Amino acid sequence: MKMKKILSLVLALTIVMTFAACGGSGSAKMTMGTGGTAGTYYAFGGVLGQYIKNHAGIEVITVSTDGSKANIEGIASGDYQLGTVQSDVMSYAWEGTRSFADSGKVDSFRVVAGLYAESVQLITMDPAIKSVADLKGKAVSIGAPNSGVYFNAIDILTAAGLSESDIKAQYQSFADSTDALKDGKIDAAFIVAGAPTAAITELCTTNSAFLVPIDGDVAANLMASCPFYTAYNIPAGTYNGQTEDVATVTVKATLIVSADASENDVYNLTKAIFDNTDAIAAENGKGAELSIENATSGMTAPFHSGAAKYFAEKGVTVEVG
Repeated sequence: MKMKKILSLVLALTIVMTFAACGGSGSAKMTMGTGGTAGTYYAFGGVLGQYIKNHAGIEVITVSTDGSKANIEGIASGDYQLGTVQSDVMSYAWEGTRSFADSGKVDSFRVVAGLYAESVQLITMDPAIKSVADLKGKAVSIGAPNSGVYFNAIDILTAAGLSESDIKAQYQSFADSTDALKDGKIDAAFIVAGAPTAAITELCTTNSAFLVPIDGDVAANLMASCPFYTAYNIPAGTYNGQTEDVATVTVKATLIVSADASENDVYNLTKAIFDNTDAIAAENGKGAELSIENATSGMTAPFHSGAAKYFAEKGVTVEVG
């Protein structure tokens, strides 16, 4: 009888220790929605996932998706627990506007942190296209309908005095856009991602492609009407053949998490990222933009309490939802 009790205690202790090893907070695995395999979300998401696994003990499964809206919807449906999104699309979801006007407000996510600037990159191989105004009458890829890229393109066209009907609009992914440019099927494409972007790097290396500036009155009009845009210069040398800085505008890549995630898990994954920024930067250039200031500024949705706890330890108070 005593031996049976001892064996029962040993078995119970083994089970407890097994669960502890798998992450005592009860959430040892998270799926992260990112973007297309040719974009920055997918590559950077993979790096972040590895650091979260190694330093927070949470296994992160990084999956390729259609981007911001799909990631927000994936968190709402429970398919994903983490997602990388554009700050403007996050704002649409939280407010129930634009790409979320029909489906309505989504409040099942919370902010972990702003990550890096997402440049609006207008790429072409046509030397006659020197400005946004030159897109009139041209075949232009403006992203999937109701995607973040789509609304960025519409905003910029509007700021230049153009509409969707003034161009021959094509609705393509990053990879499809660059293939279409190479094949001469389109004249230009809007790609919104951290620069350098793999799809544009490949295109500029193998073809005579270049970025078109988004500046002057177009940028001024845009930022006056849509305050989540900011001015940005893509440094010379970012892409093959780029000898000068190219002026453009950006939104912010943002990491979001399910509102149902535990405070402990989100605290630990936030710490795993921001306590290891130098190491992350060594693996992916966008890591160089990780900072407490960048992480906590310009957000239009509330933070998760776990992330807020970490930032409070760094002396920064954020809105918690």
